[in-house]
Amino acid sequence: MNVLFIEDDRMNRRVVRDMLDVAGANMAEAESAELGLAALDTNDFDMLLIDLRMPGMDGITAIEHIRTRSDSKANVPIIVITADTALDLRERCMAAGADDVLFKPVAMDALFEAMGRILARDAEGGLLQ
Repeated sequence: MNVLFIEDDRMNRRVVRDMLDVAGANMAEAESAELGLAALDTNDFDMLLIDLRMPGMDGITAIEHIRTRSDSKANVPIIVITADTALDLRERCMAAGADDVLFKPVAMDALFEAMGRILARDAEGGLLQ
């Protein structure tokens, strides 16, 4: 599995990389939304993990850009990983096109459960089409 984590904090990227290593996943990193969108242009990812609060473009805007693409990459699963605790945050993320929202500090079992649920949902959808 190839995962892109778009997160400006190096330590947060390292923690998630260590978690994904346990599962045997390959993780690419982007330290800004702009770099993440560029990485998506040139690489294929099975899933994106994205922070919301980053310098420059925020995560919700990046998700909106991804969801309006005209290619198959518009459908890549996206999990938001954030420390933001705004009351309407989950609804805003889902409205932008996120598949799930996890809150920092994210636990490994919560991350794997969310990833598994999304991948299973997508696999079932693919069988029905």
